[in-house]
Amino acid sequence: MAAPITTIKKAQLTEEQLKEEKLENLKQLLSENEEMVNQVFTIMAELNDIGALEAATKLLEAKEDVAHIALGQLTRKPVTNIINNLMGVAGALTELNPETTTKLVEGLNTGINEANKAVESDEKVSAFKLFKMLNDPDVNRAVNFGVHFLKGLGKGLK
Repeated sequence: MAAPITTIKKAQLTEEQLKEEKLENLKQLLSENEEMVNQVFTIMAELNDIGALEAATKLLEAKEDVAHIALGQLTRKPVTNIINNLMGVAGALTELNPETTTKLVEGLNTGINEANKAVESDEKVSAFKLFKMLNDPDVNRAVNFGVHFLKGLGKGLK
């Protein structure tokens, strides 16, 4: 009768065998992905031809100097003002109703088109004609919007 197995001996590969196994895996990977490997080498050759690889190498070599310059530029007052303004605008835009914003932009586009037509016609607007235009529902709606917009803007500026 055979003796029971009490320990399992794991096969220990030598360093040379590990290297050989890795080399075989790499050969198999290269042969399975030959087209992709060729594309990578083509891209690298193009980058080398235009000097991009050399520039990237120099940039990496000078990474501390580049980081110091970049941080110096980013912490300048005009740059921080731009960043703060962009964050403020982004915050304000999140408060706006997208449907209202779309309607407002469409109205602006229509208004610009109408204004261009009026400029092309070179028609004079008298005070009487201006008062008469207030009876036009579209003009009245825009004036009403403008007045209430200015009122709200004034409240917001307190």
